[in-house]
Amino acid sequence: LVVGTEAVLYAGLMVGLNSLWYKDFPKSSFHFFNDNNEWLQMDKVGHVTTAYYVGKVGIQVMDWTGMKHRNAVWLGGSMGSIFLTTIEIADGYSAEWGFSKGDILANTLGSLLVIGEELAWNEQRIGIKFSYSPSTYPQYRSSVLGNNFQEKILKDYNAQTYWLSANVASFLKEETKFPKWLNFALGYGADGMLGGTVNPLFDESGQPLREFKRARQYYLSLDVDLSKLTIRNKFLKMVLGGIGFVKFPSPTLEFKEGTGFKFRPFYF
Repeated sequence: LVVGTEAVLYAGLMVGLNSLWYKDFPKSSFHFFNDNNEWLQMDKVGHVTTAYYVGKVGIQVMDWTGMKHRNAVWLGGSMGSIFLTTIEIADGYSAEWGFSKGDILANTLGSLLVIGEELAWNEQRIGIKFSYSPSTYPQYRSSVLGNNFQEKILKDYNAQTYWLSANVASFLKEETKFPKWLNFALGYGADGMLGGTVNPLFDESGQPLREFKRARQYYLSLDVDLSKLTIRNKFLKMVLGGIGFVKFPSPTLEFKEGTGFKFRPFYF
């Protein structure tokens, strides 16, 4: 049942990814590609996050089958790297990209994070969260940053923020009064990017583009661990579990290169 379900899901994901990502670009012979300097490494953080969450779900699924937990951790936790490696192979046959060793390293880090926490604590005390706020940049290069919501949420790295969200109470004694649902989160994002390594001077039609300063952004914020909330309604608990990867909007301290610190009363 598990193998069959995963096969169907995998096939559907690959068809969808081909439609959103590969179909408009020419194919080539298999080749390597060094993209470690692109997008201020936002794409690499995305790979870590994807591998982490596929591995987290993989462990839960393997536990459900009755497999010994330690075996479930290693097999299920590795699924993110296995799945993403097949995407890297597809990249290797695309003329626009190539097989990226940096992506493989990022995938491995994501898998090691979920596996390491499970082996050390038998739970995930430091999770990865994601937030997305639409940016204005796709209007300048929609072919690269996305034409619609589905494409933009994948391609517009200016609009993405990735977080390490730590559950403080899980590191304290059981009798602690610290709220078990309250997390502290460190975030990373980037801004001003119209291209991978540099911003082009002209758009596809030859018109001059505005000049934007490429900058990294760092965040310190509060977060909510939805899995720690006491919820009796099974349906609501299931819904909240499904969106647990999304960072809870909270007051946030931002540091942006070239600009400095800024307090945001509400940031997502």
